[in-house]
Amino acid sequence: MEKSSYASRSSGEVSAAASVGGRPVRVIPLRHPPEAAARGSTSSSSPPWWRAAVGTARGMGPLEWAEAALPCVAWMRRYRWKEDLQADLAAGITVGVMLVPQGMSYAKLAGLHPIYGLYTGFVPLFVYAIFGSSRQLAVGPVALVSLLVSNVLGGIVNSSSELYTELAILLAFMVGILECLMGLLRLGWLIRFISHSVISGFTTASAIVIGLSQIKYFLGYNITRSSKIIPLIESIIAGIDQFSWLPFVMGSSFLAILLIMKNLGKSNKRLRFLRVSGPFTAVVLGTIFVKIFRPPAISVVGEIPQGLPKFSIPRGFEHLMSLVPTAVLITGVAILESVGIAKALAAKNGYELDSNKELFGLGIANICGSFFSAYPATGSFSRSAVNHESGAKTGLSGIIMGIIIGSAIMFMTPLFTDIPQCALAAIVISAVTGLVDYEEAIFLWGIDKKDFFLWAITFITTLIFGIEIGVLVGVGFSLAFVIHESANPHIAVLGRLPGTTVYRNTLQYPEAYTYNGIVVVRIDAPIYFANISYIKDRLREYELNLPNSNRGPDVGRVYFVILEMSPVTYIDSSAVQALKDLHQEYKARHIQIAIANPNRQVHLLLSRSGIIDLIGSQWCFVRVHDAVQVCLQHVQNSSPSVMKLASQASGDLADSIPTPKAEQQQQMRYGFFKNLWKAQDGNREAGGEVQPLLRQNLV
Repeated sequence: MEKSSYASRSSGEVSAAASVGGRPVRVIPLRHPPEAAARGSTSSSSPPWWRAAVGTARGMGPLEWAEAALPCVAWMRRYRWKEDLQADLAAGITVGVMLVPQGMSYAKLAGLHPIYGLYTGFVPLFVYAIFGSSRQLAVGPVALVSLLVSNVLGGIVNSSSELYTELAILLAFMVGILECLMGLLRLGWLIRFISHSVISGFTTASAIVIGLSQIKYFLGYNITRSSKIIPLIESIIAGIDQFSWLPFVMGSSFLAILLIMKNLGKSNKRLRFLRVSGPFTAVVLGTIFVKIFRPPAISVVGEIPQGLPKFSIPRGFEHLMSLVPTAVLITGVAILESVGIAKALAAKNGYELDSNKELFGLGIANICGSFFSAYPATGSFSRSAVNHESGAKTGLSGIIMGIIIGSAIMFMTPLFTDIPQCALAAIVISAVTGLVDYEEAIFLWGIDKKDFFLWAITFITTLIFGIEIGVLVGVGFSLAFVIHESANPHIAVLGRLPGTTVYRNTLQYPEAYTYNGIVVVRIDAPIYFANISYIKDRLREYELNLPNSNRGPDVGRVYFVILEMSPVTYIDSSAVQALKDLHQEYKARHIQIAIANPNRQVHLLLSRSGIIDLIGSQWCFVRVHDAVQVCLQHVQNSSPSVMKLASQASGDLADSIPTPKAEQQQQMRYGFFKNLWKAQDGNREAGGEVQPLLRQNLV
């Protein structure tokens, strides 16, 4: 007795069955959407996002609401004092000690007084620990954002003026507002359009510019402030007669110490403390040297104000519009750096992270920081990695970092007076060496020339034309590639793998069977206004350039086009109209379209638009194999004389006026298909189904 299944007779869902060579042949019917659903509005298997959000909100209790508003509640509720406190203390102290010299170095890179680097590593840390979702992300000043601040403000006002500092603080406020808006409106997905190759090329070029901008402290003379490599190199060469050996030797020594300690700390877990203590070691050694020898050729930080930052409202709003592009760019860097590393750390530590909540937390940290003299802060790759490696479990490690910075501001600033500028420059250069990603360029050259081109064009334009132009060019090319790929989707001709009912790309599987008179086409993309013309052109190409088929009678041309639509996730109104036009064109040339395996949304749209009725519901199938069976039955059931004449035809659909003999052949060839259309219409009216009959060569 035959076993019951989805396609069995007992289910009542078998559209046709026949026995060929003792084997049952079944065609699984495609379940068409109900008439009510077809006439109604767009239906989806899941409710709209706003309805789902309202339903979730209604089911939330007080603790869930507290966690949604203050992510710190999640880890505070589950805090294990014996296990977590020691790890958070160790990590917080480690990264806090690392942040003190780094903060001052990055402030100098931004063109600000070193104290503002400490301010940026103070209040934002406390605020982020409360509102941020990541438990290991170390927030504060970073090299790339500092360069962006210096680049835009240097073109507006002199770095020695008070307005420069005010605009840097205003920039933090603007970045915070943008990050909060993007988090609330759930717009973090926009940054996905920037490819990894563009990011890598941009950061590599920026690292080189940062390094060259800091080399003035090694050379002993000032160079032009610029984010373009050519003015920097010209300025370095022009002032070479002012070169001083002492700061060069001292700065190079500090840089060598930092790089050695950094590499030893990375390569050996037992020596991990060397990576963290590198910046602190350079500062201490430099300060001791200056205090003992007092060399006049070595420039020092100078007096640093003591005490916590005072509350003040950001000023300089008359320059707001000129700061908007940079605020947007810094927000993008924040998403790429902070959210990217926060997600990676969350995955490593076994908890989930909402990127939109993360953006909102960063935004609140920047807004609050701007009221306490901080310039834009974001997550740091290096400090976050050290925080994770040091065993940080919760946001308490960030609070410990803030306490370390606050203690330094209140009690230790007199000790920072004699820190050599070349030591701070060495810390910056050491930090940005990790951003020079030449290995990525070599990797891309080997696997994907297109991505290598994106990397190279972004790298070159950032170096030559500056950061803003480099980012715009890189993003522009990224979007151009996305649009090109979307407008020219991959389309494959499918064939049946021997001994199976599986259909795959004939270019990938040359041994796959194809059938004369039938072309099976898979469209690997949504169908919409931008790519429908390309799809029609490719279908026309397959029709004119008959694929080399290896099964079935030779009929000389294409009579059936089967569209495998399982990869098609969406169809718009332009595509619907184009499919209707294509159907009419094919009908005039006696070519039948069949549709296989559309998803629910696409099937519903095709039904509502009338395409299913136009093509005929009996020409819609669950499987490609079912469609091929039915089409092959019609090809094989045609008369032998027609097959013979058809095999002699040239297949050219654009023939000129035919000869009488050719006219007779054409009438005979098309006569069967004229009857087929009539039979199809009759079946449609009677609600009948096409009966599949398979010859031995199909199975």
